[in-house]
Amino acid sequence: MSAMYSTDPIRIGVVANEPMRLEGLTSIFENHAKPGEVPLVPIVGTLEEHLDNESIEYVLIDWSSSTKKLGVLEGIRRKRPTLRMVVIGPDSNEQVMMDTIIAGARAYLDMGAGPRLVREALDVVISGSIWAPRKLLSKLIDRLLSGEDSSVTSPRPHLTAREEQVLQLLLLARSNREIAGELGIEERTVKAHVGKLMRKVGAENRIELSMRALHGSYKPSPAQSQYQAMEPATA
Repeated sequence: MSAMYSTDPIRIGVVANEPMRLEGLTSIFENHAKPGEVPLVPIVGTLEEHLDNESIEYVLIDWSSSTKKLGVLEGIRRKRPTLRMVVIGPDSNEQVMMDTIIAGARAYLDMGAGPRLVREALDVVISGSIWAPRKLLSKLIDRLLSGEDSSVTSPRPHLTAREEQVLQLLLLARSNREIAGELGIEERTVKAHVGKLMRKVGAENRIELSMRALHGSYKPSPAQSQYQAMEPATA
């Protein structure tokens, strides 16, 4: 999957406390890009440096030495709400992974993830979606649609049944073409629905739309959903 249609390199902040881990992460950008993929340029630094650098929109964080970083993620989300974070952590516990994403990360991978898988997760996040194992992503979507996230306090706009379906599929990382195929409608109709969703939610683009849906500004109402979460490709 190509991250974006532009061929301009994308700067990715890279954070790791251990030199060996840092070397391994930066090697991902050198050896694992397929033809047609957008070049990703690693920018090594501390988390604080990346937060202060507005040119960094994506951060790959290696937290091999700690499992309790949710407060940090929530703080980052408040300071830089548009910063997209991919977290690599030592714990593959499903609840930890879900809590990490809800706290503000756009993807969580465990320490065993290979370079190809990390690259694919970055591409999904850059495209404006969430990356997670299929089972976890399905549970996350169910949680959002069931109204369990009490942090969402703003009134939700009225959405049509079709807009609800389109939004659900957007959260499952589907492209306009894939949404059109699954719903049996024209791709241009999907684009029109996405445009209406952005206007209703007050988002300027698909990335902001999905972020608002996932992190507090808006949440779809409970609705019947017959879609399964996307299975990330394996290395």
